[in-house]
Amino acid sequence: MHNKELVLEILRQIEDAASKICSRFQAISQVSDFTDNPAGVEKMDAICMMMIVIGESLKNLDKITSGMVLPQYPEVDWKKAKGMRDILTHHYADINAEAVFFTCKEKIPLLRETITKIIEELG
Repeated sequence: MHNKELVLEILRQIEDAASKICSRFQAISQVSDFTDNPAGVEKMDAICMMMIVIGESLKNLDKITSGMVLPQYPEVDWKKAKGMRDILTHHYADINAEAVFFTCKEKIPLLRETITKIIEELG
């Protein structure tokens, strides 16, 4: 079906990127923390790069597993997670700080938890 070690490597990349987002987001308490100063903008840029990593890695994971792994974990909207990568990559100038804030606050912790669960179950 697929190379288990490669799958686990990709999952660990996703887990690492999600952990970096959570760590970087700790200092952010409101949307304006991203937009009102150069340090906040840099933090948002760094977080967005990790979101791109997650989206690209999810697409690669789907490719090598023929889309068989992620659907087993419906608690995450994988389509939107992959779609975020496309938005960030192709429309970066139009990025909405509120959307990034919401994603960091509401979506990334569950994604990280779910990826950790997948790693444990496959490992």
